[in-house]
Amino acid sequence: MTIPVIPGMHPDPSVCRVGEDYYLVCSSFEYFPGIPVFHSRDLVRWNQIGNALERPSQLRLTAETPSSAGIYAPALRHHDGRFWLVVTSVSHGSGNMVFTATDPAGPWSDPVPLPGVGGIDPDLAWDDEGNCWCTVAGVLQYRVDPATGETFGEPRRLWSGTPGAKAPEAPHLYRIGDHWYLLIAEGGTERGHGVSIARSSSPDGPFEPCPANPILSHRGTDERVQNTGHADLVQAPDGAWWMVLLGVRPGGGTPGWHVLGRETFLAPVAWVDGWPVVGELASGAPGSPAPERDDFDLAELRPCWVSLRDRSERHCTTKERAGWLTLHARGSGMDDPAVVFAGRRQQHLSCLARTLLDPSEGRGGLAVRLDEEHHYEIEAGQGEVRVLARIGPVSTVVASRPVPEGPLVLVVRVEEARDLRDARSGPDTLSFGVEEPGGAFTALATLDGKYLSTEVAGGFTGRVIGLYAAAGTVHFDWFEYQQLD
Repeated sequence: MTIPVIPGMHPDPSVCRVGEDYYLVCSSFEYFPGIPVFHSRDLVRWNQIGNALERPSQLRLTAETPSSAGIYAPALRHHDGRFWLVVTSVSHGSGNMVFTATDPAGPWSDPVPLPGVGGIDPDLAWDDEGNCWCTVAGVLQYRVDPATGETFGEPRRLWSGTPGAKAPEAPHLYRIGDHWYLLIAEGGTERGHGVSIARSSSPDGPFEPCPANPILSHRGTDERVQNTGHADLVQAPDGAWWMVLLGVRPGGGTPGWHVLGRETFLAPVAWVDGWPVVGELASGAPGSPAPERDDFDLAELRPCWVSLRDRSERHCTTKERAGWLTLHARGSGMDDPAVVFAGRRQQHLSCLARTLLDPSEGRGGLAVRLDEEHHYEIEAGQGEVRVLARIGPVSTVVASRPVPEGPLVLVVRVEEARDLRDARSGPDTLSFGVEEPGGAFTALATLDGKYLSTEVAGGFTGRVIGLYAAAGTVHFDWFEYQQLD
C-alpha cells in the first residue's frame, strides 16, 4: 500500500526548499493553532516544527465559524531571505492575507491583509523585475506588494483549465528554465480531482496547456489512493523534481469511505520535451508500532495538538496541575462548537488511543470527531461511563455502565475493515471501552466508522481523536496513540 508522507488530515500541501531543507504547510480549517509547519531533509520523513498561526492576533475563529471553514490552502515560498505564507481565511470576511518569518518554525508575523485580492487558494511568485504575482482559484492573477497588501491594476484571467473539467483552483506559478509554468488542480475535490499544467514565456500569459493534461489524476481507476490533486512542485539539490499532492484512502464497500481526510503524498517528476511527467506515487516512511505518549509535562502542548477554533489557558492548561492536562468546560459536549477540546489527527487506518482521566470535578472523555454533527465519544463522570454517538440530527447514548469514583482509563480502538465481500461494509469499526485495573480492555460498544467519513458528513476535514470537557473540570494524566496497521 502507498503510505502518505504526512498521514492524516494534512490537505493542500505547499512546499519550498532552502538549501538542504524542505518546509511544508497544510490547511487547518477550524482548528487552532493553524497551519502546521513541517520540516524534512528527504521529502519522505517529515517532522512538525510548529504552527504558523498560534496567536489570536493572527487568527480569529469563534463558535460562529462553521466546521470546514477557517484556514484554506496556504502557499509557502522563500524570497529575499524570508519565508512568505499566503493563505485564505474564509471566516468573518478575513479574506486573503500574508504572513512572514525568518524561521519557518516561528514566530510568524501578524497578517498583512490583501483586501484587493478575491478568491481562495492564493499563490505568490516573483519575476526578475521584482514584481510579485498573486494567483488565485479561477484562475485569476493580481500584481501585489505582499509587504503592504497593495494591489496594482485589475486582475487578469490566466487560464480556464482543461475543457470539460470544472473548478480550476490551487494555482502555483513557477519560473523553470525559459518558461513560466502554471500548475492547477481541477475536476473538483472528489473522485474527479486532478492536476494540470500550462506554460508561457511570461508570468502573465498567454498560457499554452500541456497536451497530456491532466498530468496526474486517479479518476476512473482502481488505484488505492483517490481524489489526487492540489499539488506543488519542488526541485531537490541533486536537480531531481518532485510533486507533493493530496489524496485520500477510501475503505469499505461501495462507494468507499475515507475517514482520515485528505493526506499528503509524494510523486517523482521527470521533464520530457519541456513538460512534467509525473511518476507513480512514492511511499512514505512506515510508522513505528510503539505508542506515542504525551505525559503533559511541558508548559505548552506539543505542536501536533489542536483545539476547536481557539485555545485559552483559562480552559486548557498543563500548568494548573503538574503533569496533567486540565480542561475547564465551556458550553457542553461535542455537539457544541465552543466545546473545550484538545486532539490530534487520526493518522492510521487502524489505531488505538488511551487516556487516564480524573472526572471527579466534572464530566468529559475521549472523542473521535469529524464535525459537530458527526462524532463518537466515551465519557466519564458522576460514577458512570457512557458511549455517545451523533450522526447528523440524531444523538444517542449507545451504552453505559457504572464505574468506581476516581481516575480511570478510557480506550478507543479503530480497526480497518479487511473483509470486503459485503459491498455494504463500512471502512472500519470503532470500539469504545474502559481498561480494567488488570489491564484488560472491556468494550462497551462497537460502532460503524462510515458515519464519521467525508462521504457521509461532507466537508473538507478528517478525523481528530482527542480529549474534552463537557461539564466542570476534567484532568488528564496522559494520552497514548498507537498505530495498529
